[in-house]
Amino acid sequence: MPMLTEVVELVIGVDTHAHTHTAAVVVAATGALLETVTVPTDPAGYQQLLDLAERHGQLRAFAVEGAGGYGAGLTRHLAAAGEVVVELDRPRRPPRRGGRRSDPLDAERAARDALARAYLAQPKTGPQRGALQVLLTARRSAVEAAADASRQLRALVITAPEQVRARFRGHHSTRAQLTIAAELHPTTGDGDIEAVTTLTVLRELARRIGALEAEATAHHQQIRAVVSAWRPELLKLPGVGPVNAAVVLTAWSHPGRCRDDAAFAMLAGAAPIPASSGQTVRYRLNRAGDRQLNRALHNIAITRQRCHQPTRDYTARRRAEGKTDREIRRCLKRYIARQLYRQLEPTTHTDLDQT
Repeated sequence: MPMLTEVVELVIGVDTHAHTHTAAVVVAATGALLETVTVPTDPAGYQQLLDLAERHGQLRAFAVEGAGGYGAGLTRHLAAAGEVVVELDRPRRPPRRGGRRSDPLDAERAARDALARAYLAQPKTGPQRGALQVLLTARRSAVEAAADASRQLRALVITAPEQVRARFRGHHSTRAQLTIAAELHPTTGDGDIEAVTTLTVLRELARRIGALEAEATAHHQQIRAVVSAWRPELLKLPGVGPVNAAVVLTAWSHPGRCRDDAAFAMLAGAAPIPASSGQTVRYRLNRAGDRQLNRALHNIAITRQRCHQPTRDYTARRRAEGKTDREIRRCLKRYIARQLYRQLEPTTHTDLDQT
């Protein structure tokens, strides 16, 4: 997308919140502020913003801060109305101690920041992407909660009274302890109140873990169904499972959102960062970008290093050249980002990287 000053007359910056949105209308050519308004976060409020834009001109664009969060409803409403919407991660703000801060000022800064940027991001959109985002969020929550409960169960077994620990002695794996704990039936004959309570809590924890694991499995199956119906070709790539594919799709969103594979790699935090000094020329890992997408690329790279022979050959060759394992993974993640982008946007590239 070209700079906004080249294609629009007005930019409406929007500072989003849970219950209200504040918008500021700024002239693209001069940067003059025309009007500010605060509206509620409901369809009537969204229509007020459209009416505001209509009063000032036809060639306009909305610069929405937090288009995937507080501004998600507004972004969908504007897209349905055919408006041009760009997403801002976080407009520049003055220091808290010496600068002014208010919702109208933040909305104005959002508009001016959009005018100053050479590259503008399109908001994520699409029903399949939205469905995958919801499923990934729910699955991640279930997996993390199950892991926390498993650690709690192991800790309780270690610190439990001897009559409780005796039931688990010889069973060191978490899965074996879960099986035993789920089948416990505490009675008053099992000891004092501490022992009975510990047995009861262990049983409840084990059953909670089982329910969370079943929930995560159900979400995984739904994720596979959505990915298979939307972009099944991703699942044919080595190392790309349903969850990793879903993370990639939610970050990519739709064709054209990333201008090229380099922009997609930067979004993923997989673009190399120069770290040279003197006669030493090297690059380091990029710790910016979408960390969930970066994690998906990392998982794909690790899987390919274990199971994909071309990747194993590449790893051995680069290690013989003196590259460290971290440098090799950085290179692999960049290659994988390029391959995924070209797979998702085949109209721009026909050849696929096989690394």
